[in-house]
Amino acid sequence: MRRIVLFILLGFILIWTYNLFINNFIQLEQVEEDPYKGIIKIWDFSRKGSYIWLQNRIRTFEKKNPGVYIEIVSEDEQRDVMPDIIPISLNFSNLDILEPLDDYFEKQELDEFKHQALKPIIYYKELKAVPIAMSTSAIYINIDKFNEIGISPPLDGDWTYEEFVDTLKQLTYDSEEDGVVDEYGFLTSIGGNNYHIWGIILSDGAQLIEPKRLEYSFYGEKALKGLEKLMDLKYKHRIVPDYFGIIGEKDAWNMFFEDQRVGAFATGSWAVDILDKSYKEGSGFNFDVVNFPTGDKDLPVILSSDIISYGVIKDEDPKKMEMCIKFLKHLTRNSNQRTLEEIGLFTVKRGIEDMYMDNPNMKRIEESLSYTHYIPLMDNWREIDSILQEEIRRALLGEKPSYQIIEDAKIQIDNLNR
Repeated sequence: MRRIVLFILLGFILIWTYNLFINNFIQLEQVEEDPYKGIIKIWDFSRKGSYIWLQNRIRTFEKKNPGVYIEIVSEDEQRDVMPDIIPISLNFSNLDILEPLDDYFEKQELDEFKHQALKPIIYYKELKAVPIAMSTSAIYINIDKFNEIGISPPLDGDWTYEEFVDTLKQLTYDSEEDGVVDEYGFLTSIGGNNYHIWGIILSDGAQLIEPKRLEYSFYGEKALKGLEKLMDLKYKHRIVPDYFGIIGEKDAWNMFFEDQRVGAFATGSWAVDILDKSYKEGSGFNFDVVNFPTGDKDLPVILSSDIISYGVIKDEDPKKMEMCIKFLKHLTRNSNQRTLEEIGLFTVKRGIEDMYMDNPNMKRIEESLSYTHYIPLMDNWREIDSILQEEIRRALLGEKPSYQIIEDAKIQIDNLNR
């Protein structure tokens, strides 16, 4: 009898030991699989200094993840090499090849991003990319010209549309007294993926895209009023040259920067570095950054597509996918986000407020991010943009009345979805 009891007790001990130690060890071994090791290719997002910025972040990541090698594919190679990680723009049309990223992020991780940086890259309720950096547009004014004429720049960088017009009229004149106006108050360019001018068009509350349904929404009274404000700069107030609407970005910039024949110019934040260096070297001019003029909305408005984000190409190897996303999370760490100051970009994370403390112009642009509306990923954007840019050009060339521009654009864009 004792032998039977002893045998049962021994069996119980063996079973208990197996369940407690051996089985748990097997399960642990199954969970802790080796991470991906190999090469991951990423396209450079092609901004000034972006290659070096990426390279520095890659070195740190590779040290922490032995056996992982991240290779930057240059702009010249991009046509021939399919990467694993790719920058996503509004013109990226094949969103189906991207891995949905929602399941790779905890809610707490997503809550760390600025809402305006995250929302535009959600496509049909799927997170298609990870935001890495952001920028926006601003108006730059030539302070030397303001002082020469004896007029004050807008207080704290804010002005209404009426103040904007009245001020810049004084900077539009015939400097050589030969009957030809050669100094202008304002200038910018229009064209594909260029939305600098939309800060004026949307100042009365019109919307280009309805944010909840992601539908084209630029029509109605507010849209008409905003478009007419833009047209009035040329035909009523005459603070822009006759070729406003057809002048290219390079020529428009040269008129402001090289020739110094323009008092105020709208463009991206990249201009701060160029204007700063030129002024310090003695070949430029004193400048300031101001907001877009306000209208009925009573707040400045900026329209932009300037969110730099990366998507991950679908792959059959789940470990490789996880490593790609781990790298993107690495780029969005607060310590790495602060280094965006090195290349003139702004963080996509909440709570980082100590950037550009020694650069008041970049700080003002950073503050204007709260006024910026970013265009979301949506179907047919390349075609929508082409239609819009062409109709705006026709408006500025006086080829159609404003109401016809609005109607024709809406009809053409509605037809895209039929």
